[in-house]
Amino acid sequence: MTNDDKKTINAQPGDLDTEAQDATPDVQDEIDELEDGTDGMPDLDEGMFAQVQEMMEKLGKVDELERENAELKGKLGRLAADFDNYRRRTQQDVQDAQGQGVAKAAEALMPVYDDLDRAVTMGSGDPAKLIPGVQAVQATVLRIFANLGLEATGQEGEAFDPQWHEALQVIPGEQDDVIVQVYQRGFRMGDRLVRPARVVVSKTS
Repeated sequence: MTNDDKKTINAQPGDLDTEAQDATPDVQDEIDELEDGTDGMPDLDEGMFAQVQEMMEKLGKVDELERENAELKGKLGRLAADFDNYRRRTQQDVQDAQGQGVAKAAEALMPVYDDLDRAVTMGSGDPAKLIPGVQAVQATVLRIFANLGLEATGQEGEAFDPQWHEALQVIPGEQDDVIVQVYQRGFRMGDRLVRPARVVVSKTS
């Protein structure tokens, strides 16, 4: 038996605890390094952590954009539905307005029909009475036009104005640019021409 073996046999329990305590700090350091993921490879781990953070932020932004996109789609759908309802209401309003306009125009023309009916009735017995009846109808029509805002243009003796009149013929006369004959009366509504008067105009030379 060697001296080393004797030392081992003769070793006391306290001596073993001392050796174990001397080895403990190194093992603890290794455990700490494993638990702390940044001590072993600080540069690589921090870079990866930054990339992960950046990816998470981007994913968060994608989720936010998707929510915003869904909200916008919902708003667009509601807006399209509102516009479709507005379009239908507008079309209905236009149709109603047109119907009212036709009704008012027919109502305004009824006196004309009544005058024509009386003129025909009187003219059938005495043709000479037909002319006054037609003149009465003409006056009624002009009165209706005036109520609608229409003003007749183109009368004999009136100065020719190309804005309101259309010259069909030019004949010699004592004055320049004077209407000497009217083929068709014209009408205007304020500053807007509805129909030009078709006239004959005089020229001195």
